[in-house]
Amino acid sequence: MTERTSWRAAATATGPGDREAAEAGVRLAYRRAGLAEPARIVWVESPRAAIRLLSEAPGAAGPSVRGAIRDRPLAAERDRSHTRLGPTGWAEHWRATGADLWETTAPLVERIRARIVEEAAGGRADEPRVRLLLLDAVLGQHEAAWLSALDTGPESALRGLAEVARTSGWWWPYAEVAVVSERPTELHRDEAGRLDRGDGPALAYPDGFALYGWRGLPVPAEFLDRLGTLTPAVIREEGNAELRRVMLEHYGYDRYLRESDARPVHRDEVGVLWRIPLVGDEDVVMVEVVNSTPEPDGTSRTYWLRVPPTTSTARAGVAWTFGLSEEAYAPLRQT
Repeated sequence: MTERTSWRAAATATGPGDREAAEAGVRLAYRRAGLAEPARIVWVESPRAAIRLLSEAPGAAGPSVRGAIRDRPLAAERDRSHTRLGPTGWAEHWRATGADLWETTAPLVERIRARIVEEAAGGRADEPRVRLLLLDAVLGQHEAAWLSALDTGPESALRGLAEVARTSGWWWPYAEVAVVSERPTELHRDEAGRLDRGDGPALAYPDGFALYGWRGLPVPAEFLDRLGTLTPAVIREEGNAELRRVMLEHYGYDRYLRESDARPVHRDEVGVLWRIPLVGDEDVVMVEVVNSTPEPDGTSRTYWLRVPPTTSTARAGVAWTFGLSEEAYAPLRQT
């Protein structure tokens, strides 16, 4: 397994971490920062649980030492790499190591933070306190993008951070106590790395803290229960445009067209153009095309292509899927 692959595996790892290795990494991170090791290391089952624990006895763990343990050594190592590689070299190195991993972990981190604020803050007055506690966190496995791009070798100041990141979730370093969260028990993503699951939490921790998502869109837990009982009428009556879009994707645009007695708005030699008007949202416009090459059983397969709502002809819609204008689209053979 390459270094790049191993960091991607760490970023998405689920299940119990290696507590012994993680605690050794925590202590090493303190020593590399020139600090005394924490008197205690406390484990919790989720980042939400860490916030609740720290809220129960404000200040008992001592001042945060995140700056010394994470921010300053990471910035120094990044500056060394930038100096050694130069601006162009660093940009190429970042693209080859942490860039794509950052694109998937950064939105996930923000989702976790937002959900914790929603659940742990008793009201708007508590939000600043909760947000400040979240800023004290080192992100464990979700630091993988940076750690994959920087030197984390045996002599590196980042060595301890790397050992914790490979073996646990988020953690909070304070002068007296370090609080360490377990990793998620479940993580479900689509091909783009977005949270995606239609029958349960897309991200879940041992204590029940969870996020629900469909192709990256946050959805309420109870919303997923409705997906198995959808009808065209239920879809039309959904007032939230984003949730209605999820319903349509789950139900299937072609099935919705068939069962809602929709009528085509245009037909030509290329295919059939259909339009689904949606209240409070842009119309869904689809082109129905039939593959001219028969399947092995002699049947011809029908495809449905989503096209821009401004599309007015089937030919223009198919041309758009090829990046062409209607006038420029002249296929020798439709496939």
